Amino acid sequence: MIRRTLLLGAGAAALASLAACGGSGSNASGADREIVFSILSTESSQNQETNWQPFLDDMRKQTGLKIKAFYAPNYFALVQAMAAKQIDLGWFSNKSGLDAVERANGEVFVRSSDPSGVDGYFSNIIVPANSTTTLDDILRCDRRLSFSMGDAESTSGTLAPMTYLFGPRGIDPDKCFKTLRSANHDANLQAVANNVIDAATNNSTALRLKPEVAAKVKVIWQSPRLPEDPIVWRRDLDPSVKEKLRSFFLSYGTAAGPEGDRQRAILAKLSFGRFMPADNNHLLPVREMSATRDLIDARNKNDAAAVKKAEEELAAIHREQERVGLATPTASAPAPAAAPAKQ
Repeated sequence: MIRRTLLLGAGAAALASLAACGGSGSNASGADREIVFSILSTESSQNQETNWQPFLDDMRKQTGLKIKAFYAPNYFALVQAMAAKQIDLGWFSNKSGLDAVERANGEVFVRSSDPSGVDGYFSNIIVPANSTTTLDDILRCDRRLSFSMGDAESTSGTLAPMTYLFGPRGIDPDKCFKTLRSANHDANLQAVANNVIDAATNNSTALRLKPEVAAKVKVIWQSPRLPEDPIVWRRDLDPSVKEKLRSFFLSYGTAAGPEGDRQRAILAKLSFGRFMPADNNHLLPVREMSATRDLIDARNKNDAAAVKKAEEELAAIHREQERVGLATPTASAPAPAAAPAKQ
């Protein structure tokens, strides 16, 4: 397991605070119903609130529902809050969205898109712009460098680099670096830009949102394209509430004229284009990535039972991909490295 300096205490405190305030009002009816919308805190809460509040205000006006924001300090808090019915819907990463579906009775109903029109984003490893550190230096695994992963439940911050970079090479990041920590994308970007750490995971969206800071770093590794983030609601929400929310998301930012332009400008500040219809099949690529990572780990450990289990899971996922028209796998599981990197 990767050591984490990102403590779960912050998540527990946030959940306690949410519960003290009454949590989700999903058992109320009509105009008195309060809907709690959760937001990933990938940067400072102040920036999050400034960018999200106009969107939440529009959600309230168009649905007629009382909308309350919950800014989750980490992915763990996000999933746990939905499992405890303290939130009703929210913006999730793909990995935390999968956890919400599997463990918190969540359901994907729409997904985000990118305002650039490019569908998907990339996990990155970044170093300071003036650094001579290369990807080979990272993979040398000689405990000379300081490194920061993303949140344990982050698709681009942890799952993608483990699946596509470290796992296939038999590398355990815990044994590779002088220091290893975990932080959100904004904190990782700032730390690398200011030469506080040698390298960190990040993603293409975070770099685009902070061009002045991104100019102080450079990318030395990029993952295959990753799917955009889902919006997940609780499966047991009242159907009439679901329909109001679905209508809002699918229509927002699509109108012509000044009002549509205003909404699209709000979405652009969130690095969103229009929302697209989706269901739990949206998570098939991240299910495949998780199963691929499990298979790589099992092969590297020579665990025959775990290998068989992971292979069966991957086969089931591939059958499901074929059924819904996603026959091309997102990830493939290479054979374990003949000689794992020097630890």
